[in-house]
Amino acid sequence: MKVLGIESSCDETACAIVEDGKKILSNVVATQIPFHEIYKGVVPEIASRKHAEWILPVVRQSLHEADLTLDDVDAIAATNRPGLMGALLVGLSFGKTLAWATGKPFYAVNHILGHIYAAHLENDIPYPYLGLLVSGGHSIIAVVKGVGELDILGTTIDDSVGEAFDKVAKYYDLGYPGGVVIDRLSKEGDPSSFSFPLPKIDKSGLRGKEDGGAVSPHRYDVSFSGLKTAVIHQADSFLNPGHEKTIANIAASFQETACKTLISRLLRAVQDTGLKTVVAGGGVAANSRLREMLAEHKELTCIFPSLKLCGDNGAMIAGVAYHFLKDGQTSPLSTTAQARVPQFKRGLSNLESFGRR
Repeated sequence: MKVLGIESSCDETACAIVEDGKKILSNVVATQIPFHEIYKGVVPEIASRKHAEWILPVVRQSLHEADLTLDDVDAIAATNRPGLMGALLVGLSFGKTLAWATGKPFYAVNHILGHIYAAHLENDIPYPYLGLLVSGGHSIIAVVKGVGELDILGTTIDDSVGEAFDKVAKYYDLGYPGGVVIDRLSKEGDPSSFSFPLPKIDKSGLRGKEDGGAVSPHRYDVSFSGLKTAVIHQADSFLNPGHEKTIANIAASFQETACKTLISRLLRAVQDTGLKTVVAGGGVAANSRLREMLAEHKELTCIFPSLKLCGDNGAMIAGVAYHFLKDGQTSPLSTTAQARVPQFKRGLSNLESFGRR
């Protein structure tokens, strides 16, 4: 089955054709970074207009690179949640119209599932495993039992990790996108220059399993708002003796603390679930320091997508859709976009939010 997948949830206009949920026949991504760079962040109105301008040539290019015509495609898929509403509507409307005009089955895909699935395009990964989704909009730790079957353990209580990277980079005028710039700049700095605080968000009074008590509902949650504030407004008070306050040192120390925050919660999940395989996804999964720190844990099998599949792309959308379509599941053409998904239910598979209907 050849599925054409469209992704337009933020600032990448993307289309890919994937065969049987695995073989990437084409994967075209048109980035809008130059148009948002001057604003140091994504401008929703510009994003939607660029999607409308680029969606047709991107789909045509994807078909050309796969050496296929629309007649050779078996099904159409598009992202419908979560993301920027205007941006989502462009790709979703185009995908539904294409399906209607060609009489092909259509499936609407949750963007979150796409990032979790991205590593499957290049690896054979048995279920279950621990999923670590880290991107500009999401920070999620989950037990992944299958495509669309996620037990959410923890998420962010404020900013996502990618959002924190972007805001720190914007404050220090480092450039956009912030995660890429900080990762590169960190290699010139000393991560021990600043002792930025790790978040303390478990205020429930419940003890963790290591203390022999009940598991706190926030045991796996992360928080980056306090870290962001410390880096932006209180850096001087966290500077260690014998170190200089340079932009490179700030970037390196911030990145180190952000990665430690994620890994500390992930290791709690490893301890409690007994799962030793970790699969990462999302734009921040491309971060070199996060990859290095996870690789240091030799007891774990850590799987990352290649860099080209960490960011938004159509291949991950087509890959997810295949598994639902092969079971005969389709989405009605009345399906609309959702800027957000319902609140995550910790410990329970929120299947309506994540794909199965």
